[in-house]
Amino acid sequence: MYDFQTVLQRRGSNSVKWDVSEQELPLNLADMDFTTAPEIIAALQQKVESGVFGYEEIPPTYYQAVADWYEQEHGCRPDTDWLVFATGVVPALSSLVRRLSHPGDNIVVQPPVYNIFYHSIENNGRHTLANNLIYQTDHYEIDFSLLKQQLAQPLTSLMILCNPQNPSGQIWTYEQLKQIVTLCQQFQVTLISDEIHGDLTLNSQQYTPIFSLPDALIQSTIALVSPSKTFNLAALHAASVIVPNAALRQQVLRALNNDELAEPNLTAVPGTIAAYTKGRPWLKALKQQLQANYQLVADYLQHNLPEIKIIHGGASYLLWLDCSAFKIPASQLAQQLQASVGLLLSDGSLYRGNGADFLRLNMACPPAILKAALQRLVQGLLQIVSHE
Repeated sequence: MYDFQTVLQRRGSNSVKWDVSEQELPLNLADMDFTTAPEIIAALQQKVESGVFGYEEIPPTYYQAVADWYEQEHGCRPDTDWLVFATGVVPALSSLVRRLSHPGDNIVVQPPVYNIFYHSIENNGRHTLANNLIYQTDHYEIDFSLLKQQLAQPLTSLMILCNPQNPSGQIWTYEQLKQIVTLCQQFQVTLISDEIHGDLTLNSQQYTPIFSLPDALIQSTIALVSPSKTFNLAALHAASVIVPNAALRQQVLRALNNDELAEPNLTAVPGTIAAYTKGRPWLKALKQQLQANYQLVADYLQHNLPEIKIIHGGASYLLWLDCSAFKIPASQLAQQLQASVGLLLSDGSLYRGNGADFLRLNMACPPAILKAALQRLVQGLLQIVSHE
């Protein structure tokens, strides 16, 4: 019913990911090479056909769709009063950093983690406090002892969590999240949780939304969610900020409105509503394709380059490739793969922590593209290693 096999021609389409030379193959940016659900396309077509594109506001049906989705998909329902519209997770994050902390404050993150977190922190004159995750062969653990010390520092005002984690796909457990939130509450640190990959759990695994924790624990939490990763809708510029505490919500509203991030474009509302009310069958099919793609990568690397270990914690279409066996920095590997075989992967050192041993690969593409990328990866790495 849904097509995940056709190779789309995205060159020359204003795609950031595909703005590369004709010989290059990009599997770096977190952008799927699949068309979105036809139900979403139909809703957007209907909107365009109206021919009227004036100023818009957020209708109650938008908040209802978000709340229904989390209840039906994840078993927890946010109150619609908790929801605030924003034009994207990253713009909202940067706005909240500016509003809820001061220049010179510490903001805790858990590397290796999404590199844009550092931009939101450091470009706004705050300090990154790295609660480096502990690498345990095939997954990461949280250093809670260090986290407690960092949250206790007088200048620590915020913590930014990635749940599930990017780049490793790690799904944090209920108990881990409860422990994080409890520590943040103990030291009066506001927790901002980026949950944009939460819908993309594989193998029937589920993630725990931060707002599903006990009410007493979530009064200093903010969750950032969006259909953009789930349905490949980044250009819609639509996200929801979920804030259970009314006073904190007023701070969030002030931040987003001051930064002009609270007004939708013509596609944001109909696209989001269609995704959350009609997109479930497409998402189910997507997950099946992603699982097949994961198996394709695992089998290919096992047979052709077993030195690479795949780290995938159960969520997202991003694979965290442990290349430490080659003893070559990830920045060098990424540069030489692009130069020698035209393959673009993300340099793991961008995510800090132990990322210098990793490359990040986006497997959300038709199998034909993925196979071609894997061939280039093996060919390129063997060439690089042979010349060392």
